[in-house]
Amino acid sequence: MAELDFIQSLRALATHPAARGLMDDAAVLETGGTKLVLTQDTLVEGVHFLPDDPPESIAWKLLAVNMSDLAAKGAKPVGALMGYTLRGDQTWDQAFVRGLAEAAEHFGVPLLGGDTVRGRERHLSLTLIGEATGRVPGRDGAQQGDVVYVSGTIGDAGAGLKSRLGEIEASEALEAAYLRPNPNLELGARLADQVTAMMDVSDGLLIDANRLGIASEVGVQIDLGAIPLSAAYRAASGDTLETRLSAATAGDDYVLLFATNLPLPPLPQNVQVTRIGQIIRGQGVSLVFEGTPHALPKTLGWLHDSPR
Repeated sequence: MAELDFIQSLRALATHPAARGLMDDAAVLETGGTKLVLTQDTLVEGVHFLPDDPPESIAWKLLAVNMSDLAAKGAKPVGALMGYTLRGDQTWDQAFVRGLAEAAEHFGVPLLGGDTVRGRERHLSLTLIGEATGRVPGRDGAQQGDVVYVSGTIGDAGAGLKSRLGEIEASEALEAAYLRPNPNLELGARLADQVTAMMDVSDGLLIDANRLGIASEVGVQIDLGAIPLSAAYRAASGDTLETRLSAATAGDDYVLLFATNLPLPPLPQNVQVTRIGQIIRGQGVSLVFEGTPHALPKTLGWLHDSPR
């Protein structure tokens, strides 16, 4: 069963309002006047990380990808539960714990519990519990005429993976983006009351913009020429239509994609936010480049139907 078909089959079970129809980055459970934001991600060796990636960085990434979901909800972390596969490699396990401790301190989140199992392949999962005090934006509120923005830069992590695989010239900056994403919770909190829709970019800018458009029942027009590329990405991959499409479909960016019809609020220091498109009539994502409509690539981003 394909990923999208499987998720569709689960929607019949996810009838609680907190599930948001399985159309969002996280569940939002309101209880006793508190808005709890619940999210879970799993990293699998050979799929989400390479066998020779540093265990400290894998631990960091496991927490960071969940923190990215909280950022998209404007929430702050309360605690985490972890599932961990033991393989009898104590040196690896100890390095992972050191990395998790570093990440937990950086993001300000305590480990509350979890489970361990023994297995051949490393499957690492983390459930993050967050709390929101204000509005909790979803993917489904964008309206025709809104402006579309993205934070940070796009494509660095995908190029960082290519660097680690030896497919492009080695780049420390790009590999750092792949190994240690750093979602900005402060930015998410400042934007939460201003946006009509917001989500994190995890599987690729285009596929996630498409999801936002489908959830909001609008079209999301992306200007390929406006997509922000870092100096490191340009140095390693160049700046062409082809490399822009590659950046927009690579995934692992963990930045914020959002739509708004209001002026942007004051942003945290050293935070880059770029206007990359607009909300139009229709549904899903479409592209323009240098003022001309451009066909969508065959693959919009990462789906779990095939290995990376």
